[in-house]
Amino acid sequence: MIPLRNLAFGHWLAAALLAASLGATAFAAPRHGPGPAHKGAPAAVQKKDAPKKDEPNIGAPHAILIDAENGSVLFERDADRLIFPASLAKLMTAEYVFNELTQGRLKLTDEFMVSENAWRRGGAPSHGSTMFAAIYSKVPVDDLIHGMIIQSANDACIVLAEGIAGNEAEFAAKLTARARAIGLEKSVFTNSNGLPDPGEKVTTRELGMLARHIIRTYPDFYKLFSQPDFTWNKIRQQNRNPLLGSMTGADGLKTGFTREAGYGLVGSAVQNGLRLIVVVNGVNTDKERADEAKKLLEWGFRNFEQRVLFAEGQAIGAAKVYGGASSRVSLVADGLVRVMLPKTGPDKLIARIVYNGPVPAPVTEGTRIGNLKVWRNDNLILSMPLKAAENVGKGNMSQRAFDAVTEMIIALFRAGAERL
Repeated sequence: MIPLRNLAFGHWLAAALLAASLGATAFAAPRHGPGPAHKGAPAAVQKKDAPKKDEPNIGAPHAILIDAENGSVLFERDADRLIFPASLAKLMTAEYVFNELTQGRLKLTDEFMVSENAWRRGGAPSHGSTMFAAIYSKVPVDDLIHGMIIQSANDACIVLAEGIAGNEAEFAAKLTARARAIGLEKSVFTNSNGLPDPGEKVTTRELGMLARHIIRTYPDFYKLFSQPDFTWNKIRQQNRNPLLGSMTGADGLKTGFTREAGYGLVGSAVQNGLRLIVVVNGVNTDKERADEAKKLLEWGFRNFEQRVLFAEGQAIGAAKVYGGASSRVSLVADGLVRVMLPKTGPDKLIARIVYNGPVPAPVTEGTRIGNLKVWRNDNLILSMPLKAAENVGKGNMSQRAFDAVTEMIIALFRAGAERL
């Protein structure tokens, strides 16, 4: 792989283009699955660097800062450990409800009854965060969503869960299945609101991914996260997010606290057209979570800028084709390929195209082939799907025979190497 270090941006981009165009043999995983060179970061960045002077001075045990546009990671700390989410789990309930509304399976005007279970476990008798919905009353879905997001209402979540799935256990199973469908591979949900349960676990990284998904997929519903207050049952409560009003451009999303989880926050802000998402968890006070989140966001806006790596429709590289009329197929991304890079500093960048190959012919234009991955130092900052830029039909008999012999020779060499 080509380390891209200490280059002016124009030269860096040229080097990136060269690295991407070297051909599939340097980048492709074997057909039976990724080889050793494709597990995790490349060997050149496996060794962890000493902490940098320009890293943010935060104490949160679990944290991540990402670019909302493409998911580039600007900073992370223990982001893949499974932890208790507390009320941050309500983001998954919100996503599920938003999806049901978008698909037409639920309407904002639908009404669900406040059961005794919802009232006792999440309402006034629980002494937790609640919208104070009256027992046996019927509440429109629209108001339940407001209560869940703005007031962090446990009763609203339980009412939604029971109304949609019959009970919380069934709803929690739907949440976990939905999490897998949107790319959250580790997080498990056992209830609708994040109340303490030993089986309910998430990762800091996946909370950031979930926030990004909500922001990008449901822009109209996302506006609810910045609403300053909500009144229900003649009780007015303010939004619990401390970033709102205290930081320029802050407009979401959620806070959480239990003794088991500590204090946590998922936040987002936009400045100068750039949106960042922050997650901090496991801190000791509500003031600390606000300070840590704000500090991390401000550090990101101050130290990073967005740069274009590849234009829309530009060929990023090529994948090897097996049995095709052409031996390679060009790969492109959907739209611009942009990353957030430090404004200054000697960061080392490495780019790879990763796919299972060679790709069997025929290949249809638009078919997803693999991913473009970019590392900054030892951090994976971008993973973006790549698709075929053109059609590749099946080759003639001699072309297919040549590819078959080539693959057989490669397999023999690989088998011999594995025995060494």
